[in-house]
Amino acid sequence: MDMIPRVSSTALEPAALLEGFLAHPPLGFDASRLPSGLPSFRAPLDLTTTLDDALRSRLLGLPLSRLWRPWLTWQTRFIGATSTEYTPLPAHVSAAALADDVLRHGVGDSRLLVVKDLAINSPLLDDAANAHSHAFLQALEARGFIPLEGMPLAWVAIDFDCIDAYLARLSAARRKNIRRKLRSRSNLQIDCIATGDPALAEPRLQAELHALYLQVYAQSAVHFDRLEPPFFQHLLADTQGQGRLFLYRHNGELIGWNLCYVHAGKLVDKYIGLSYPQSRDHNLYSVSWMHNLEYALQHGLSHYVAGWTDSRIKAELGARFTSTVHAVHARSPLLRAVLRRLAPHLQAEPDGGG
Repeated sequence: MDMIPRVSSTALEPAALLEGFLAHPPLGFDASRLPSGLPSFRAPLDLTTTLDDALRSRLLGLPLSRLWRPWLTWQTRFIGATSTEYTPLPAHVSAAALADDVLRHGVGDSRLLVVKDLAINSPLLDDAANAHSHAFLQALEARGFIPLEGMPLAWVAIDFDCIDAYLARLSAARRKNIRRKLRSRSNLQIDCIATGDPALAEPRLQAELHALYLQVYAQSAVHFDRLEPPFFQHLLADTQGQGRLFLYRHNGELIGWNLCYVHAGKLVDKYIGLSYPQSRDHNLYSVSWMHNLEYALQHGLSHYVAGWTDSRIKAELGARFTSTVHAVHARSPLLRAVLRRLAPHLQAEPDGGG
């Protein structure tokens, strides 16, 4: 495995997303590749954020929790990247070789090793990619990894011929609510700029985009991967990845943006920035959702891939979901036993995720 394979069997997005993550990782992350080509990063993980609400509330309600809670934040080694929907598996490396590479190079510098976001019978991947992901998970389990439920990935099949047909599938109450929110669109200016366009190199615009991203990050329930300006500059300058930046303005003021990618016949939603309270006043979440569906429909795309967070809201907007699994290895045998016992209490997504 001296050569690093660059082709992934499970990637839903262009290479620019992973390249940007490795070159400009989130604040406090240390990112690299394993010899097999698997991406890896080391970052602090607050273990309480992985618990379900009931157990987390009981735990944090114990005496002096402010004093001992910092002890539950551990430096953790992850295999994967926060910029990709699934961990991108090198296409021409066997599942057993990948698992051996993870054990050989991933274990040792952290108490926890997490292989994140493995696809499970994903409708967004072909049979070969799903089989590769399943075999990799099996190989990890055979080497002592513990499977835990991952976050649900939202998606919509573009199998309708107009937005009215899409809305007709929803309940009457949901249709009425969405149509009411879509009235805000008449007061908005919506622009689409392809990544690599010189207009996106303007420093003032880049500063506005990052400021709105930070507003979304600040209101999220879990603060894990804070992205810095160089990462977005990398994406905005990329000319190969088919990125589409949708800009939403009201009376000339930028109140929101959404960066999506056209890849393998799908529209993949990656990052968003919103101004509060203006974006809520103009129902920008619903407006941007329907705008993305219209874009995918108009350009003959097969799917809209809508990301991990806000599952409840996305379900109300008509999304379906596909499951993922994390595979966890603990250095300590005692910790492995504790993880197996806690597995039913570990949740896929904390309430209020951003």
